[in-house]
Amino acid sequence: MITASCSGLCGIASIVLGLINTIFVPLLFAVAFIVFIYGIAKTYIFSHGEPEEVAQGHKLLLWGLIGFAVMVSVWGIVNVVTNTFGLNTIGSPATPTFTPSSSGASGQNQMNWYN
Repeated sequence: MITASCSGLCGIASIVLGLINTIFVPLLFAVAFIVFIYGIAKTYIFSHGEPEEVAQGHKLLLWGLIGFAVMVSVWGIVNVVTNTFGLNTIGSPATPTFTPSSSGASGQNQMNWYN
């Protein structure tokens, strides 16, 4: 569950931006990716060279790319608003970092998910 540490308008804005950043944008990225992959399949696999099918597949590819562009824009705007107005109480998912193992014996490297 998403909770905000400040009250009033700040709390509501944090919740809304958190929902957009954690649920809405990833879901629409998935939909845009599926439409893009379906467009590739429709254009190059299922069309059998028919011009109408190829044209329809190209439209799906275009709409998938437009969906990606819109989602990157929305994600960027949400993060700019969040950082500009100090509403980053919910925060983005942590970026994984790679740290080489210092033990040397196991030869394994570690992936750290928390900063």
